[in-house]
Amino acid sequence: MKILTKAILDAFTKQGYTGNKSAKDIKIVMKMFNPTGAGTWYLYEKEDEDIYMAFVNLGDVECAECGSVSMSELLAYKGRFGLGIERDMHFEPLSMSLEDVMNKVKSGQHV
Repeated sequence: MKILTKAILDAFTKQGYTGNKSAKDIKIVMKMFNPTGAGTWYLYEKEDEDIYMAFVNLGDVECAECGSVSMSELLAYKGRFGLGIERDMHFEPLSMSLEDVMNKVKSGQHV
């Protein structure tokens, strides 16, 4: 499966720089997850060819937070059965705000 499709790259371009926006005005572009364990990444800004800004939940909602992630490191990871991090193909780019995702994750809901 292709991780960064043209539609996703276009959505990152449309989103642009988010440093001066509030969480309610930032839209999530793509969702990635670990199919064999904990870890969900909600990416919302492309810094460069490898670094992205994301809201990350590694299994403990109390510690979920925003920060930068390396796409090359995410894609290099291999979990149980040799499976790597995957893109949620059913997540619609720019359909949810960062604030909505943070509130749902922190309350224990699935996005």
